[in-house]
Amino acid sequence: MDALKVSSFTSLHIPTATTPDKTLFTRLKFLNFHQLSPLPSSIFSTTHKSRSSKPSKFYTTLSSSSTVSTENTDPDLETATPDEKFEWFSQWYPVMPVCDLDKRVPHAKKILGIDVVVWWDRNESAWTVFDDTCPHRLAPLSQGRIDQWGRLQCVYHGWCFSGSGDCKFIPQAPPDGPPVHTFKKACVGVYPTTVQHDIVWFWPSTDPHYKDIIMMKKPPYIPELEDPSFTKLMGNRDIPYGYDVLVENLMDPAHVPYAHHGIMQIRKPDVKLDREGGRPLEMSIKKFDVNGFIGKHEWGSGKFIAPCVYYSYSEPVVDQGNESASSGGNEKKLPKQQRMALIFICVPVSPGNSRLIWTFPRNFGVWIDKIVPRWMFHVGQNLILDSDLYLLHIEERKIKDVGPTNWQKACFVPTKSDAYVVGFRRWLNKYSGGEINWGGKFSATLPPTPPREQLLDRYWSHVVNCKSCNFAYKTLNALEVVLQFISIVSIGIVAATKQNVMSSIMRTTLVLTAVVCFASSRWLTHFIYKNFHYHDYNHAFR
Repeated sequence: MDALKVSSFTSLHIPTATTPDKTLFTRLKFLNFHQLSPLPSSIFSTTHKSRSSKPSKFYTTLSSSSTVSTENTDPDLETATPDEKFEWFSQWYPVMPVCDLDKRVPHAKKILGIDVVVWWDRNESAWTVFDDTCPHRLAPLSQGRIDQWGRLQCVYHGWCFSGSGDCKFIPQAPPDGPPVHTFKKACVGVYPTTVQHDIVWFWPSTDPHYKDIIMMKKPPYIPELEDPSFTKLMGNRDIPYGYDVLVENLMDPAHVPYAHHGIMQIRKPDVKLDREGGRPLEMSIKKFDVNGFIGKHEWGSGKFIAPCVYYSYSEPVVDQGNESASSGGNEKKLPKQQRMALIFICVPVSPGNSRLIWTFPRNFGVWIDKIVPRWMFHVGQNLILDSDLYLLHIEERKIKDVGPTNWQKACFVPTKSDAYVVGFRRWLNKYSGGEINWGGKFSATLPPTPPREQLLDRYWSHVVNCKSCNFAYKTLNALEVVLQFISIVSIGIVAATKQNVMSSIMRTTLVLTAVVCFASSRWLTHFIYKNFHYHDYNHAFR
């Protein structure tokens, strides 16, 4: 399984624009969150227009200074004007990848503090997102079923609803009585819903005014996710720390050699200063406004599209004439169209909780994804998420203690490697007062820290929400039972058969079969628990 975690492609050497004599990669591994292939700088776009912003000292500080200032050099960066406030409830939010939704059942999700239920309306052939509350007695509709007419049924009293939110049937109402099911109070709140890039998105308002919001504003568009030449396996996981900590962690490549030591391959520095291979990183912010920011790092660029999307890509120096990339005089043949991106979609769930949807589209090595099951990739990717999960969970509580708006005063961030993180925190401070707007649903407190085994749990945070991993989990558990059964039957046959009836060779074979099957079942038990339930991570022994 270790080989599956770090499945790799053939070596790919790509120089960067700033250091053409050095290669970007030693080897490209598509499980690694921080290694990239070339992508055009215009890969992504949003349909809403960004407000123009006047260049400030902030850009100059991050772009030209040798360090990132830990103090606020421009008071205006921390003071939002009314027309620059980020509207959290006027954005599209991802619910789940379509590949992990079952059309036969309703699914409960919490997004931006809102409890919703997403289900397949087969009458309209569309995914629909409702308020997860039955108007009768407030029971969760996500615990219901889809009836034989394709309606969402509340299993508490049997009320049924169409995809438009209208109540179609109340079993307790007399057929010859008033049509109470047509009353407005019998309807369910319906959220505007769309499917883009094989992800279900919803607009967090049931106000009819926003019914056709998709005509005016759409989710961020990612061309590679619509290109059939790209592979785009997706994954998702519920994370027991907040949205802001999740976003800044994904923007921080400097932590990779240390927090993920031994499970992610990194570029080796020219001069290795320690065992892990950490080194200075050139990072800066180039554009910054209410809709996010664009940054530049030594191996490419990064973009934060508020509030959910962060992606990173590289731009190699390619000889357009002979389609080769030059690296210190050595030419490596490289197809001009070979591209890859790392796309992270971060969903605010509630204080202290978030959800990550990830996909790494690429147009090379596509055959690998066709023969390797998705769950095998997720084993390695979950290990990466686990390796710094506890650190970030505790870090979030310390940030809460000092106050999110005081983050930059409490944290010492003197190097350029923290430029994106500083940029995100300043964006959050400038346009949202340092915190997410939960619409008054929550207090300022974080949920208590659960036991470590519960905090790092994979089953409820990922397996039950992933079709591939859920299928693998059930299959491997069934295989475990089969192996135990074969072991018991083999021993039973040997014990019940007289010695002169069965040859010694047959008896030995059955005994060996029993031993091998029993040992295999025990190994499988350990494998299932470690990869689908709980895998502890001790940095001291890495």
